[in-house]
Amino acid sequence: MSFSAIQIILVFAFVFIVAIDQFDLLESLYQPIVTGAVIGLILGDVQTGLVVGGTYQLMTIGNMPVGGAQPPNAVIGGVMAAVFAIASGLDVEAAVGLAVPFALIGQYMVTLLFTAMSPMMSAADKMADKADAKGIVRLNYIAMAILGLLFAVVCTIGLVGGAAAGNALTAFFDAVPWLMSGLSAAGGMMRFVGFATLLRIMLSNDLWGIYFAGFALATIIGYIPGLSGSALLLIAFVGIAIALYDFQTRCAMKSAGVGSNGGDEDGI
Repeated sequence: MSFSAIQIILVFAFVFIVAIDQFDLLESLYQPIVTGAVIGLILGDVQTGLVVGGTYQLMTIGNMPVGGAQPPNAVIGGVMAAVFAIASGLDVEAAVGLAVPFALIGQYMVTLLFTAMSPMMSAADKMADKADAKGIVRLNYIAMAILGLLFAVVCTIGLVGGAAAGNALTAFFDAVPWLMSGLSAAGGMMRFVGFATLLRIMLSNDLWGIYFAGFALATIIGYIPGLSGSALLLIAFVGIAIALYDFQTRCAMKSAGVGSNGGDEDGI
């Protein structure tokens, strides 16, 4: 199936926008169920785009970037799954499987960009000391533009090259395993650095018990094959339950006057 120049340009522009949305705009345009529908609309098959996007959404629902560690990229994977299903007439499972190499290259590109931009944080600190708001904004725009261009170029190559581009990516992974291993190691390190940064800012002494309980729960769930993919989501629900219980308990104590200075009639 061939595509017109207008379709290629629209896909390029859309991927550029949703790549930025994933980390900056945060309007959920990057979710596979949205990207699949829009790609289907551009390529003339909305139904297939929705089916593939919904399937890919379910597959990635438990994959969340934590502390800088990146899972296979949902933007590129979702877009390319829809492209393969519509262009080649593949079934959903085959299209999703063929899109995996593109999702992996998206993961590596994000890790590489984060690593490259890390030294720029010292430059941003100096700009903040000088109250150079325009410089900080310009730095953010540069990072967003690079990210959008990288994603848009990869998806456009996949759109034009089709399955051949996916096979080429797989061959590239096999040819330079040291590069992929290095990027994977960097992504793994970013996870712990990110957690350390979050804990330094957010953790208080009375929350250490909850932290260790969450760590133990994550380890246990991670070893259960049927639940490992949605481990973060399940732990998030447990955290929400604890937070709600704590909030309701504090509200009840406040309404009962527990913890206040008390009155004069009881002698306290």
